[in-house]
Amino acid sequence: MKNILVTIDFNGKERILLKQAYELASAFHSKLWIMHIAAPDPDFVGYDAGPIEVRNSRAKELKDEHAKLREYAFEMNERHVETEGLLVEGVTISTILKEAERLNADLIISGREKHGFFYKAIIGSTSSQLIGESKIPILIVLLGD
Repeated sequence: MKNILVTIDFNGKERILLKQAYELASAFHSKLWIMHIAAPDPDFVGYDAGPIEVRNSRAKELKDEHAKLREYAFEMNERHVETEGLLVEGVTISTILKEAERLNADLIISGREKHGFFYKAIIGSTSSQLIGESKIPILIVLLGD
């Protein structure tokens, strides 16, 4: 296993995923890719970008997310696991699959949180969609209740 892609959300539970990713990458001497999918730019999905305050807020959010990814990658590199952080804008499932293929990932690690029936019915489950669509093995990590 040469490349492991771990997808994180900045929901406060990413350390759980990163711990699992570190253990596997360390055991297999794999390169670790830490990826966060940012929501698509409003222009991308057909909306106006909005006032300058909205654009500035969005730019700050992306800058902060990128800095956090660099921090996580630095921590892993300090622990002797070659790691890079990726901040990619796009639609979650298709972006994960496209990047995993581009990186020649041997494994995708993703988290799963428990949600109620209505959430699942309306929003769906990223982990379920990944399992259904990926040709690359998936490790789903339960992120608590």
